[in-house]
Amino acid sequence: MVERRIELDRRYHRKKKMAKLKAQLLAGTGEKDKLLYKIKRLSPFWTEASLKAPTAAPAAAKAAEPKAEAPKKPKAPPKPKAPAKA
Repeated sequence: MVERRIELDRRYHRKKKMAKLKAQLLAGTGEKDKLLYKIKRLSPFWTEASLKAPTAAPAAAKAAEPKAEAPKKPKAPPKPKAPAKA
């Protein structure tokens, strides 16, 4: 369990650090090349295009739309119990 805890701690720290670096990149504080280098070190497959992806606004708009739910099937009646042997 100790190994798992270490992995989880490492993952949580990486997530915090990525969020901090992305925020700095968006705010324009610091040198862009240096920030991109640090982000790539943490997450090699990360792209700058993912930073410019649409935010949560479209997700909120989708949540406001009413959902059409499929009609539910009625439950089957319970099976009769077998008579007790005497």
